[in-house]
Amino acid sequence: MKVVIVGGVAGGATAAARIRRLDENAQIVVFERSGFVSYANCGLPYYIGGVITDPEELTLQTPERFWQRFRVDMRVRHEVTALHPQRKSVAVRDLETGRVFEERYDKLLLSPGARPTQPELPGVGLDRLFTLRTVEDTLRIRAFVEREKPRSAVLAGGGYIGLELAENLRGLGMDVTIVQRPQQLLNPLDYDMAAFDHAKMRQEGVKLMLGHSVAGFEADRNGVKVLLKGEAALKADLVILAIGVTPDTRIAKEAGLELGVKDSIVVNDRMETSEPDIYAVGDAVEVKHCVTGEQTLISLAGPANKQGRIAADNICGGHSVYGGSQGSSVIKVFDMTVATTGINERTAKKAGIDCDKIYLSPASHAAYYPGGRLMTMKVVFEKGSCRLLGAQIVGYEGVDKRIDVLASALYAGLNGVQLKELDLAYAPPYSSAKDPVNMAGFMIENIAQGNVKQFHWEEADALPRDGSAILLDARTPAEYARGHLEGFRNLPLDELREHLEELERDKPVYVVCQSGLRSYLACRILAQHGVDCCHLAGGYRLYEVIAKERCAAECAFPCGMEGNH
Repeated sequence: MKVVIVGGVAGGATAAARIRRLDENAQIVVFERSGFVSYANCGLPYYIGGVITDPEELTLQTPERFWQRFRVDMRVRHEVTALHPQRKSVAVRDLETGRVFEERYDKLLLSPGARPTQPELPGVGLDRLFTLRTVEDTLRIRAFVEREKPRSAVLAGGGYIGLELAENLRGLGMDVTIVQRPQQLLNPLDYDMAAFDHAKMRQEGVKLMLGHSVAGFEADRNGVKVLLKGEAALKADLVILAIGVTPDTRIAKEAGLELGVKDSIVVNDRMETSEPDIYAVGDAVEVKHCVTGEQTLISLAGPANKQGRIAADNICGGHSVYGGSQGSSVIKVFDMTVATTGINERTAKKAGIDCDKIYLSPASHAAYYPGGRLMTMKVVFEKGSCRLLGAQIVGYEGVDKRIDVLASALYAGLNGVQLKELDLAYAPPYSSAKDPVNMAGFMIENIAQGNVKQFHWEEADALPRDGSAILLDARTPAEYARGHLEGFRNLPLDELREHLEELERDKPVYVVCQSGLRSYLACRILAQHGVDCCHLAGGYRLYEVIAKERCAAECAFPCGMEGNH
């Protein structure tokens, strides 16, 4: 059996090694357009920033090592220009010599990945304008930085690559501006959780121009003018386009393979395309989302590796299936960690799912053990069934651990209440006896059983201030003095029972505290005394972060906050 693989890196290289482990007699040929067959895509920004100092560390495998260990014929700098399914061959161009030839196959695996989205804008192609996809791109940017020593950079796009580049370029001392058409960074996050990310970026000196669109580029002496729609142009020494990726499926399209979302390749759960004996994996294929069941694109290394292994199994006569992706991801944003799994609230509502959400702000480990830091967790679940839909966490130590537990629970089909039953490891330096994931389960259970009602940050400013409702702040006077919601009376939790008679029973009560714990306790007291009450999910801490973000974005303090800012 002869297997031809188009593209290396995550999916193609994984498949090649797996095929050899399953079939010692198979002839395996891999064509890779770049000069590197297996490299660490996710490490590329860190080489530009000097965190990774040796370029060889980016190369996971070389063609020579692949041949030595697996007897796989890895041909770098070879571009597959066409597919011929009828005669089971591919057209190949040797980019070093220009020679064009055909290579026959018994089984073909497509792993072409995705290319940086290149908008049709004036000035694309200027010398100081770069994209980042391959090791060669990285080396070019690093060489430019070392040679020209740019002092300013504009990044068009606020996704994973854009944020990692921002951190690394700031580490080199550059002034960095991110221009992003949506009103937030990191699309997998909801706006409320992205606000923490925005605050961190601004704290580290990164300028954010959210809700702005790039209209083009112009050369300007030793720099680039970034033209914006309806705004003054930005001047930079270096510009990097990081506005997303597009499935690299031209040859599949020309060969007549069935295409789906954004011209991605349609595959079944065995990673088979619409053409017999042709498989496809990685960023170029559409996948089923585990939560919504819809077809989507998820460009992450983890799914690509799994798909490569599954395709290899089936090429070798096995029966492996891919159950879909749930989009689990994590990113370092300076000293902060941001992680997600499943879908966010925005996506759930768009999919027509009747969802609810909880927020909590636990410490990374036991509060009495030194060094614990707060994280903010948002868990989205379906009303009624409490089916887990997704989670987002922003914080420092322990974020990756919790998102992985939640990702596992989501994949296993646990509902939100069952999170309380997970038997998780505990020692004071690592967690609390009630782990944050368990706490999320307790909170979802309280909502499901009607033990507490909550309102959310986006509803806070619209609460009645005309006396028809009672607005209470359960924090200490010192906390209240540092900032509070307009119209809320300070009544500390520990003094609440002594003031119950002052509360009119025919009026609803809305309670706020710092994180949501004391306001929950206040509501439990009030509810058992016949008071209709609900509390602010996430507390004043969440509201304040979002309000300050709006202030930074709009250059004016928002309504609703009083006190010191």
